[in-house]
Amino acid sequence: MGSQRFYVETLGCPKNEVDSEKIIGLLQSDGLERTDDPAGADVVVVNTCAFIEDARRESIDTILALADRKKDGARLVVTGCMAERYGDELAAELPEVDQVAGFGVPVALGRKPVSLTVTPAPAFDLLNLPRPKSAAPWAYVKIAEGCDRSCGFCAIPSFRGPQRSRDVESILREVDELGAREIVLVAQDLASYGKDRPGELGAGAIVPLVRAVAEKTDRVRLLYLYPSDLSDDLIDAILDSGVAYFDLSLQHVSKSHLRRMRRWGDGGRFLSRIDDIRSKEPSAVFRSNFIVGYPGETESDHDELLDFVAKAQLDWCGFFAYSPEEGTHALGLPGRVDDDVVALRLAELRELQDDITSRRRDDCIGEIHRVLVDEPGVGRSHREAPEIDGVVNVPDNLEVGVFHDVEIVDALGPDLVGRPKDRG
Repeated sequence: MGSQRFYVETLGCPKNEVDSEKIIGLLQSDGLERTDDPAGADVVVVNTCAFIEDARRESIDTILALADRKKDGARLVVTGCMAERYGDELAAELPEVDQVAGFGVPVALGRKPVSLTVTPAPAFDLLNLPRPKSAAPWAYVKIAEGCDRSCGFCAIPSFRGPQRSRDVESILREVDELGAREIVLVAQDLASYGKDRPGELGAGAIVPLVRAVAEKTDRVRLLYLYPSDLSDDLIDAILDSGVAYFDLSLQHVSKSHLRRMRRWGDGGRFLSRIDDIRSKEPSAVFRSNFIVGYPGETESDHDELLDFVAKAQLDWCGFFAYSPEEGTHALGLPGRVDDDVVALRLAELRELQDDITSRRRDDCIGEIHRVLVDEPGVGRSHREAPEIDGVVNVPDNLEVGVFHDVEIVDALGPDLVGRPKDRG
């Protein structure tokens, strides 16, 4: 009898992708072989997302679809944020599922029935498990788990727990083992890395970590940064790494509205910081996300956000409708914003930002960009993070996993077209 095979479906953010790779490494170490065909797998794993309602709906739809596709006798395992947050409910409502495995519960590989209740204490440390060598020229590396903040809209601390930073040595060892040309550091609260271990790491530990990772790889990129922790030292470390890319978690710009969100800052402070960085590095690239329709958002708040977006000229920007989440501060706030108003505000912001992004991409035409080719015909410079931004379209014959200098000859919305510099 041949080896058992497994299939993993990942939903949600880059942090979930890292968790999936840890699970893959664990299953492979137990002798299972990976397959891209869920119908041929003996173990089907769904790593779910539970951040907002749309993500939960997608997770349920995916679980049910894979339940229909899996072969007779195969195990269907649900893990990730939904398993941790709604483990008992999933076990009760989805008889198609064989195991609900929270963050601290190993995936059961045998044929014996297992309890569908998520255990309250971790049985193993997913954060520090080994993972396979990266199949792509880039890789995410999660440097911490959990979050100590209390943002009014976010339930993550309730099921991911408080911040737990990894040892520097384990992070650098993982970077070496992945063998990627670009490392993307991720966490729920990236810039707070080390604050939970004051005697060993401490506040500001992200700075020497960025410098240490930069010594081991061609590119190091950070996703994402809480604005109050964007120190001068961290800015300098990012700029010194050669990847002047700043993914800032702003969420809004109205000072009074940010306080309702239990967030720091205001539009004036944000603009000043962005201007400071651009004065040091004119080619710096900025990304952010904003929540629209959080309880109490007024027309004046919305106008402030429109004005900020116009002035900031961010390269990349996402706008998302507020999602009421169980267990969050916002759930009990007055001032619900009508869905039609939210839709209109989103459309207005997205139209404005689409024009800004298009013009900023047009400005790249004629420049020489150094791109890492991720796959045939697709490359990225420091201006594009993997999976979330546009790309640089290059000739199919440029070697994958190698850096190439290309001249930008055209822009197609968020994407650029690059021609090798040494060709006519």
